[in-house]
Parts: sequence; C-alpha cells; structure tokens
Amino acid sequence: MTDLKLVIFDVDGTLVDSQGDILAAMTRAFDSQDLPQPVREDVLGIVGLSLPVAMERLAPQLGVVRRTHLVEAYKRSYSAIVKEGGAMASPLYPGIPELLNRLGGIDNVLLGVATGKSRKGLTTLLNAHGLTGRFVTTQVADDHPSKPHPAMLYAALDDVGVEASQAVMIGDTSYDMDMAEAAGIPGIGVTWGYHPATALTNAARVVSDTAGLQAAIFDILEVSA
Repeated sequence: MTDLKLVIFDVDGTLVDSQGDILAAMTRAFDSQDLPQPVREDVLGIVGLSLPVAMERLAPQLGVVRRTHLVEAYKRSYSAIVKEGGAMASPLYPGIPELLNRLGGIDNVLLGVATGKSRKGLTTLLNAHGLTGRFVTTQVADDHPSKPHPAMLYAALDDVGVEASQAVMIGDTSYDMDMAEAAGIPGIGVTWGYHPATALTNAARVVSDTAGLQAAIFDILEVSA
C-alpha cells in the first residue's frame, strides 16, 4: 500500500478570494443578455457549482439556448477580468502561499484541485499566481458533473493512486463537503469563504484560519512537517 497522501483543494472561496471578480463577471454577463441582475447573496451561493447548473439556479426562467449564451458571456467576462487584474485578481487568502509551500515540502504529500471552474479559467488563475505545476491533479467542471457529484474526487484519487482514506478535501461550501462525503473522503470546511459555517454540516472538521487548516490536515492524514 502506498504511503502517499493527497490534499485536494477547492479554489474559489478556499484558495482565492474571487468574489469581486465573480460578481463583476456575472454583472457583465447578465448585462450582455439584457437580464436583471441577481442579488449578491444568490451569486455567492452558487459559487462552486458548474456554470450551467449555476445559471439554471440564477435564471430559471430562461430556456437552454439563452442560458448557454449566459454561460459563455460569463466565461468571456471572467477571463478578461482576471487577465486585466493579473496577480491582483482573485488574491490568495492570507496564509495560503505559506501553507502550499509547507505541504509541498513534505515528500509523501501531493496536492490537487477540484473546482467548479473551467479548465481555461483555472489555468488563467494558476498562471496569474505562479502556481502552475503546483498541483499534480486538477479536476475541473469541463470533465465532470457538477459538485456535489463525487466524480471529480474519484478522478483525483485515480490520478494519484491513493485510497479515499489517504486524502482530504478542503472547501468553503456545502457542495464541497457533500462531494467529499459522497466520495468517502474526510472534508475540512473553511469559514473564510462563501457559505456560512452552519452550512458545512458534512465536514469532518471546520477551521477558521490556515493554522487550524494545517493542523487538521496533519491530524487527519497523520503527517508532520
């Protein structure tokens, strides 16, 4: 049995504070389709879902064709906003760079991503923060059903060749924790993102800062720096 461990991160609301870019891109997308703007709370509530599912929740009155236009408009807008902002767009949360460096320095610990972003959106973001190559497996919405379906996590485990018991999933939303539970992976919920702590009911642990996150990862996976 391998001694490898896999730490899987959500992106928006977990690694990066992308709410400003998400809200701005959503505003541009809805404006482009001459639609009334959804309220901020509703937009942040769908962060983590695949875009088609998210748009169906935000604009249930639209048919499939118009929702598809809305999805494409959002993708274009978000990509443009991130490129305009560079490394200042969707900043990493405090302590995240140090945590990634610390985890990356442990021989048997590998890092992965499971995100509702598209491949293009994730690539743009990782490039902006100099994180290209940091993660050995990157699972995106292009290739899987939307969270909380566990397909992303199954694929991540297969990529690395570890069992669910040797992995953790870290995220800020109920979708992340529900996905982790469905895959049989312990979930660690973080409170600095977009869902309240009360929504993270399926989390094995809930933490409020990166020091607590590191301690929870080390404890669950039985590793040390």
